[in-house]
Amino acid sequence: MRSTSAATALAVLFSSAALTALSAGSASAAAATVTTPGGIAVDGAQQRVFVGDASAGAIVAANYSGIVVDRVTGIGAVSDLALSDDGSTLYAAAPDRHEIVALDPATLDIKQRHPVATDTGPRYVAFAGGKAWFSYGDQWDGDLGSVDPAVDPSSGADPVTLGQYPGKVWGQVLLDTDPNSPGLLAVGETGLSTSAMAVLDVSGGTAQEVAWHHGDYSLNDGIRDLDLVPGAAQVLVNGHDRDAYANGGFTKAGSYPAGQRADIAANGLVAQVNGGKVAVYRPDAGAPLRTYTTSSSYGAGDLAWSPDSARVFVLAGTGGGYTLKALTDPTMNVPTLSVNAPSTATRAKKLTVTGRITATVPLPSGVKLAVTRTDLESPSGKALPAVTVKSDGTYSFTDTPPAGGTVTYKVSYAGDAEHTAVSASDKVTVSRASTSLSLNNNGKVYNYGTDAKFTAHLGTTYKNRSVEIWANPYGGDRPDKRIKVGRVDSKGNISAWVDMTRDTVVTAVFKGDARYKPKTVKSTGYARVKVSTAVSRHYKTGKIGSTTYYWFRKNTDPLLTTTMTYYPGRQQRFDLQVYYDGRWYSGDSEYFPLGTNGKSAVSLGAPGESGIRARMRSVYVNGSSGDNVNSTTYGSWKYLYFSN
Repeated sequence: MRSTSAATALAVLFSSAALTALSAGSASAAAATVTTPGGIAVDGAQQRVFVGDASAGAIVAANYSGIVVDRVTGIGAVSDLALSDDGSTLYAAAPDRHEIVALDPATLDIKQRHPVATDTGPRYVAFAGGKAWFSYGDQWDGDLGSVDPAVDPSSGADPVTLGQYPGKVWGQVLLDTDPNSPGLLAVGETGLSTSAMAVLDVSGGTAQEVAWHHGDYSLNDGIRDLDLVPGAAQVLVNGHDRDAYANGGFTKAGSYPAGQRADIAANGLVAQVNGGKVAVYRPDAGAPLRTYTTSSSYGAGDLAWSPDSARVFVLAGTGGGYTLKALTDPTMNVPTLSVNAPSTATRAKKLTVTGRITATVPLPSGVKLAVTRTDLESPSGKALPAVTVKSDGTYSFTDTPPAGGTVTYKVSYAGDAEHTAVSASDKVTVSRASTSLSLNNNGKVYNYGTDAKFTAHLGTTYKNRSVEIWANPYGGDRPDKRIKVGRVDSKGNISAWVDMTRDTVVTAVFKGDARYKPKTVKSTGYARVKVSTAVSRHYKTGKIGSTTYYWFRKNTDPLLTTTMTYYPGRQQRFDLQVYYDGRWYSGDSEYFPLGTNGKSAVSLGAPGESGIRARMRSVYVNGSSGDNVNSTTYGSWKYLYFSN
């Protein structure tokens, strides 16, 4: 009974575990993907990332690993997303339906649809000053509107207000906010032939201009991305140019290396997209803190920081859409490490390996690097003494490789509080001595079915005394097969038997060792076919001279049946000769196919004359008989005599 109860309990546990594993497996496969990006927003409280998909009219919710946890459709061709400051509402701009859609970020249930009385938007949306602000308009006439969540539509009041920044911008402007300055809203034109931008104070419920720049291209060559800079009165344009604002205007304040778009974390870190790479910069830095490769061919789309500045979420292009990727440890600098070993070296002779480690964030002084040598003697790697990096980042060490062949030197840095671990390696081809290896029986011809003994002889080696023997019969239907492997005897020999039914390539292989190179030798043995011919319809046998003849009546048609080793498409050559005036004269030879039973019957025909002597034989001709898997083989002559 105790056993039965335990078995039942285990069955329940295993069933539960199986269900859990199945659920986890299906979830892990669902990476968040979209066809046409329509905005990105990050909810730090729930650790969710929301991505709009304009083509699908959907919003996808993913966890901080980029795995889909929820999805809602029917939004319309969503073009941008924004999360309220308190995290209670997710706003989506749906320009095809002319709506701002408010959703519950915890469930993605639609809370409210706010119609916008314009046929040119809304396009971009941002939350600032307690309201959801949106842009609308065509390329010549743009403006701002807002949705006030404090206004209850059921009361008859409209929470949507249009025309909040008239006459200042063209087109459907970009919007950005700064969590450290919740009352500020950045505005940047994306319309044709324009580069106007502004910073507005919306903390009082209406848009008050802090700074404005008209579109004369004196600061920027068009605006495709705009970010407020935390902790500074600046905006970042196109992920590249920093423009300061004061006294109602803008001035140049520096730049980052070339980029296309960016997002700025609450702590001021800049995540910049440039093609298929994302670079993270400290504020005003000239070199990246860390660079990620997100897509090799298709570039990256929108990106956003997590509120705790610990992750960057980016939409990586795939050719057919975009996949959400989470980039972790953005403040950990990745060093660059090189290893340079000589391409060739002599075994048991000293060699020198050099290299360099650099980082855009200075490394600690006196950094030590671990060194590992991997070779035939130490296939799992052997630790060598650690090497200390010089002040200029270079290092070098010497080693005397005990083994030949490919030797790999791997150099590793374990990392520190500011740097990730990094490793690199280089390979050296170290010399090995040559040994002798031979294999007998090359070129010998054997009768069909002979058991031939092939013997390999191995010369001097270091540790490996093992030899493999392989047999590869002619013909594509029989693969190369290892027929023997083992240590050679005290004389250096090892033998294997081959059943010679076909021409066969026999190969002996020594795989080498730490001091001697591999070696391979081949020997080809040739095999005849099995062939015989039966004579029928004769009335007796008898000798003429010392030769036995089959005797036929002059009007009898002899039947000659050849049996030959079968191979698909094989033919036997039928040779016929007639005896006249003391010598044999050859007639035309003719090929006849073999049946699948290996037989070929030929009716010779009756001569109608007496006193005729003839002889015939069957021949397999390598190549001419339809294949080349055997060696040319001649059958024995059959002698025929025709009497009255």
